Amino acid sequence: MREPGGGLRDAYRNLETWLSSTPREDFDRLRQEAELLFRRLGITFTVYGAGDTERLIPFDIIPRVIAAAQWKRIHAGLEQRVRAMNMFLADIYHGRDILRAGVIPEDLVLSNRQFRPEAAGMLPPKGIYVHVAGIDIVRTGDDDFYVLEDNLRTPSGVSYMLENRVIMMRLFPELFAQNRIAPVDHYPEELLNALRAASPAPDPTVVVLTPGPENSAYFEHAFLAEQMGLVLVEGQDLFVANGYVYMRTPAGSQRVDVIYRRIDDDFIDPLALRQDSLLGVPGLLSVYRSGRVALANAIGTGVADDKAVYAFAPDIIRFYLNQEPILQNVPTYLCRRPDDLKYVLANLPELVVKEVHGSGGYGMLIGPAATKSQINDFRKRLQAKPDGYIAQPTLALSTCPTFVKRGIAPRHVDLRPFVLTSAEQVRIVPGGLTRVALEKGSLVVNSSQGGGTKDTWVLDAS
Repeated sequence: MREPGGGLRDAYRNLETWLSSTPREDFDRLRQEAELLFRRLGITFTVYGAGDTERLIPFDIIPRVIAAAQWKRIHAGLEQRVRAMNMFLADIYHGRDILRAGVIPEDLVLSNRQFRPEAAGMLPPKGIYVHVAGIDIVRTGDDDFYVLEDNLRTPSGVSYMLENRVIMMRLFPELFAQNRIAPVDHYPEELLNALRAASPAPDPTVVVLTPGPENSAYFEHAFLAEQMGLVLVEGQDLFVANGYVYMRTPAGSQRVDVIYRRIDDDFIDPLALRQDSLLGVPGLLSVYRSGRVALANAIGTGVADDKAVYAFAPDIIRFYLNQEPILQNVPTYLCRRPDDLKYVLANLPELVVKEVHGSGGYGMLIGPAATKSQINDFRKRLQAKPDGYIAQPTLALSTCPTFVKRGIAPRHVDLRPFVLTSAEQVRIVPGGLTRVALEKGSLVVNSSQGGGTKDTWVLDAS
């Protein structure tokens, strides 16, 4: 909300007036109203473990505000990054020029468990691998934005972005009258356009493929299908015949041209990948190989958002686009390198250590907040399997005003904008999902770890 020198940012002037003039009891009442609306709408997520409980995602009624000029730079950086990642995926599954050039160690890609040999030599319809990306970015003490993580497989959270805006507009119509806030409600239309553009056939039939109601993001799957006017299907609703994918309907079989899949690679086709999968469609990969169905996202995109490959993202941008990265990476130590490992082991209490394939805030160590026992445990893990981890400095993440039990207080946040890519263009809805660490001093914003969400306002300069 404030610049490093303490001055109020221009983008927050209207909001600061509102915050300072609103009584505490009004915030309490409005927070309760927001929670009631979330319950009525059924906006939940599932936390696996401890009985797989379904919970409301905590929502903070104080929005995050981003100035138009800042968003312009973020937008350009995201577009640049996702374009380069699509080129990287096309290359490693075909010519592998970047590996021959020695820009990235070959084993880091070809031996990566997210690399899919089944996708080698196969070009997705229209040549796009990542149709939907959720790029996590953070702002730091030097007042700049950095990419923290690339999510290029089945990124989630956009439903919360959309519903957060609906709730805020219901509760605070006067704030929207006082501020020029860029809209986000057209995201489902933009997503549908990107999916239809991926089709190998004209006038395509598009479906959303979900693992089912037990999945943690099932609410989002159902929500997006409804918003786009598409059928939500499970694997058992689809079948392969005569070289095409079909959907079972009350009126008979209907050919499917595009599948927005929310199922991980491993489970999508039991004939080609995990044989014990009950979630996928037998034979789907053979149809995909023939170019008769599009999958969004493509098979094998996970190798590009691997945390070790992440360290080479600036080099990937330079190699394919001959440009300097607009958004920088967080400095990253690859524990597979002996010198990096030596440094990490000597400085564990000051570093954040992450599993290369970890997600959701699991499998990580935040050194400054860890106990001696946790640090010693991670030391043993690193020594036993150094190539399974990366490490990064503990960032001075920016904070936003957040309504907590004792009133308004600063809490750390990140931002996940959603990038939609087709052969014709890249679309980015202004803003994204702001996640907030609700515990004082916490840097973990993931919902599964107790984090919450905020509405994200990009001020419209037009």
